[in-house]
Amino acid sequence: MKKALWAVVLLGTFLAPGANAQTQSTPPPPGTPTTATAAPGATPAPAAPQGRKKRVAIFDFDYATVQTASAAAFGTNVDVGKGITDLLVKYLVQDGTYSVIERQVLDKIMAEQNFSNSDRANPNSAAKLGKLLGVDAIIVGAVTQFGNDTKNTNVGGGGGGFGGFGVGGFSHKNTKAIVNIDARIVDIDTAEILGVAEGHGESSRSSTGLLGGGGHWGGWGGGAVDFGSSDFQQTILGEAVKASVEQMSAGLIADNTKLQIRTIIVSGLVAAVDGGQIVLNVGAKAGLKVGDQLSVERVTKEIKDPSTGQVIRRLANPVGVVRVTDVDDISAVAAPVSGTGFKVGDAVKTVTQ
Repeated sequence: MKKALWAVVLLGTFLAPGANAQTQSTPPPPGTPTTATAAPGATPAPAAPQGRKKRVAIFDFDYATVQTASAAAFGTNVDVGKGITDLLVKYLVQDGTYSVIERQVLDKIMAEQNFSNSDRANPNSAAKLGKLLGVDAIIVGAVTQFGNDTKNTNVGGGGGGFGGFGVGGFSHKNTKAIVNIDARIVDIDTAEILGVAEGHGESSRSSTGLLGGGGHWGGWGGGAVDFGSSDFQQTILGEAVKASVEQMSAGLIADNTKLQIRTIIVSGLVAAVDGGQIVLNVGAKAGLKVGDQLSVERVTKEIKDPSTGQVIRRLANPVGVVRVTDVDDISAVAAPVSGTGFKVGDAVKTVTQ
């Protein structure tokens, strides 16, 4: 009897941990990743959709206030505003936060709209062009300092010599380059300044001239300037330019949350059909740009309010889809993507970003 009782006690001792394991799980060690299990019948949440990048156009920076200083540095008038802009575009494209409009497209619109250099830093003028470009915002800016911080070091000789120096005396100019720039992100609908960024660059070295300090740069033929070239960036002026643009581009990237992706609803009519070309009575002023697709519908019946006689609904049948191939301010030319039999008076509509 005692042996049987002792066997029962031993059996309970071995079974108890196993029973406890069925009702209480052992927590994983700290740092161990865990996976949540969906409830039976539950549908996993879809991944968040990835929208397009925010589009910006960057206008050449105004450099009127530093034109004399820049001409003295290069020995000729160089468009340093364009050079700063090209370098900024390079950094923003490499970062990938923004989608930057190509310079050729920007130059074409500027030429068509007679946009002058005096409008470079004007938010109101630039905002109008921004609408034609179909961007979410435009970036304008100015070069506020482009020169040197020069200190003269005089070494005298025996005294009483020419020019205040003694026999064997000489003068040495020790130059550090300094570049200051600022930029503004402008809303194209309201011309409101959404964000600002500044860049300050100062060479870590000094030289007897702004284009000294290394490199053999001479890329300013015809007033053009390549601030992104390795030879220029080896000079003390290039070093200051690079540092200022890098700092400013970081500020513009950080301000990207202040921009909103513009959603535009464009509605119009087919004004003419000529072979494979479909002319629309809406254009860039309404928000259309080359590449946009519009659905085409034909109104079959208008429903009117019996008490007022006003049209409260239009019933329509789909005709097809067209893609914009050319656009001006008030009209656009489109080509069929699908469908046939397009007619004058057909309604067109698109929701574009």
